[in-house]
Amino acid sequence: MMHIRWKCPNCASPLTPMLTQKPYVLRCAHGHSFDVARQGYVNLLLPQKRGAALPGDDAGMVRARTAFLDGGYYSAFSDGVNACVLEALAQSDCANPTVTDAGCGEGYYTARLYTHLQTYASDSACVGFDLSRDAVAHAAKRGRAMGAQGLSFAVASLFDMPIEDGSSDGIINLFAPVADAEFARILKPDGFLLIAVPAEEHLWGMKQILYRTPYPNEVRRDTLAHFTLTHVQRITDTITVTDPEHIRALFAMTPYFWKTAREDAERLYACEQLCTTVSFDLLLYRKSR
Repeated sequence: MMHIRWKCPNCASPLTPMLTQKPYVLRCAHGHSFDVARQGYVNLLLPQKRGAALPGDDAGMVRARTAFLDGGYYSAFSDGVNACVLEALAQSDCANPTVTDAGCGEGYYTARLYTHLQTYASDSACVGFDLSRDAVAHAAKRGRAMGAQGLSFAVASLFDMPIEDGSSDGIINLFAPVADAEFARILKPDGFLLIAVPAEEHLWGMKQILYRTPYPNEVRRDTLAHFTLTHVQRITDTITVTDPEHIRALFAMTPYFWKTAREDAERLYACEQLCTTVSFDLLLYRKSR
C-alpha cells in the first residue's frame, strides 16, 4: 500500500500508512483513521455513500466469477489488455508506472496486469477499486498470495476514488461504469484510459441458445469530455465451457441475466457444454490537454 498516494475520503487530506501500529492503519493529519483488513485491503467507502447495505457483488457471485475466470476462458482478453497497457505506457515513457483498475471486481485482471507490468518496470504498482467488499477482499487475498508488494485494493466508488490528483499513469475500466471527470482527476497530464466493451458478436453462441432471434451488440464508442479516443483494438476468441457451473457463472456476469425470461434461461442451464465467440473492443483514450 505504500506505493499509492491515498486521499482521505472525509477531508481529502493525504493518508499516511502507520507502519508501527497493529493493526496497520492509514491516517490523515486531521485524525481520520482507516484499518487495513487482515486480507490486505482498506475500506474507504463512507457509509453515507454506499447506496446499499452491501453494494456490489456478494460472496457467492465472487466465488462464481473467480471459478470462471480462473478457468482461463478470458485469458486471451486479459493478455490483450495487458499488451495494450504496456504499449500505452511505452508511448508515455513512464519509468515506474502506477495503473488503476477502476472496477476491479475479484481482482483477476488486476493481478495479471500487475504481473505483466513487472516485465516493464519492477517498481510498477497497481491499485484496484470496487464497491463490493467481498470482491475487494478476495482481490487482496489473491494479491497477498502472490506476494505482490505493489498491488493494493480498496473499497470505494469509481466516482470518488480515494487517491490524490494526478497520481496514476493509466486506468483500465473493464465493463464498469465510466467516471469521466474522476478518471481525468486522478490521471497525470499524459495519462491514458483503456475501456473494454463487448463487440458485436460477443457471446453469440450463448445468445443463440437464449433467444429465438439473437441480435448483435451495438458498437460502443464513448465520447468523453476529458479524453480523446486514439485507438481501437478488437480481441476475438472462441471458448468452450464444459462445466455447467461455469456456464451459469458466465451468464450471471452478463446483463442478459437480469432481462432473460426464466424459460429461456433454463435452456442454457440444461446445456452441459457451451461453445461461443467472445469478442471485445479495447478503446484507448488520452487525457485531453
